[in-house]
Amino acid sequence: MALLKKINQILLLLLVLTVCAILYNKVHQVPLALRNETVDLESPGEVEEEIPVVICAAAGRMGAAVAAISSIYSNTEANVLFYIIGLKTTIPHIRKWIENSKLKEIKFKIVEFNPMVLKGKIRQDASRPELLQPLNFVRFYLPLLIQKHEKVIYLDDDVIVQGDIQELYDTKLAPGHAAAFSDDCDLPSTHEMVRSVGMQNTYMGFLDYRKQAIRDLGISPSTCSFNPGVIVANMTEWKHQRITKQLEKWMQRNVEENLYSSTLGGGVATSPMLIVFHGKYSSINPMWHIRHLGWSPDARYSEQFLQEAKLLHWNGRYKPWDYPSVHTDLWENWFIPDPSGKFKLTRPDS
Repeated sequence: MALLKKINQILLLLLVLTVCAILYNKVHQVPLALRNETVDLESPGEVEEEIPVVICAAAGRMGAAVAAISSIYSNTEANVLFYIIGLKTTIPHIRKWIENSKLKEIKFKIVEFNPMVLKGKIRQDASRPELLQPLNFVRFYLPLLIQKHEKVIYLDDDVIVQGDIQELYDTKLAPGHAAAFSDDCDLPSTHEMVRSVGMQNTYMGFLDYRKQAIRDLGISPSTCSFNPGVIVANMTEWKHQRITKQLEKWMQRNVEENLYSSTLGGGVATSPMLIVFHGKYSSINPMWHIRHLGWSPDARYSEQFLQEAKLLHWNGRYKPWDYPSVHTDLWENWFIPDPSGKFKLTRPDS
């Protein structure tokens, strides 16, 4: 009887030990599983890099932002995160447009831009008031709006993208360069367009060389300009070089000395960038920024050239959602009608 009791006690002890071992394994397997998952997530071969793309959604032209986003999303398999920048009054409209259309599948963040940062920094100019809109200056403040990314793409809203945005994101920036742009002298095809519409593509067209402050820069007026409607930016270098502060300095000087204005070729957002980035930027593949489509209601590129282009930009007065304009069919391929009906295309028969 005593022997039987002892055997039962041993069996009971073994059972307790077995149960404890099972519980111990279950408790300690959870952190192990999490550690394994974390390792997998951080493995370069497993993670798909996020591509941040910044686009503004301005009142009266939100259809432009929607078409740009639609074209990017439709032509890539990359992991794109759209940063849509708006003013407080416009944000509800663009959010509703996205969430109630086929764009509801995109990854996006809406960021409010506070125009008070521009107070006292913009010289009033009645000749082209649209160029003075606050969102035109979002590109100056990229590190303040986009916090967690090393590399960022900024696009004007009046573009469509026909190539894979991954290719643009992979643009190499030279050491010490905070940004890459497209030169205005880079393609013979665009030279013909520039000549036909009488547009400037040198610093002379953007800065007033009668002013001593401009002459003191030592930049030849015949230097080729660049277009900041498409930017690939290195946020670390941008912050290190205090690019935003430099741009604000020249905005302030323009208010005081009228160094550039929208009556010149490029408007008030391009000129300070030409000064700050002179000789200190990398180049974007020219096919990734075919521009001047909005400079004339008549001058057109060849259809073959446009089919080969990776990105089309309707910079200028003649926008593809208005009338008259050129190559509107290419733009309308990507336009998504406004579910609220507020934004409407202007067409000859409308």
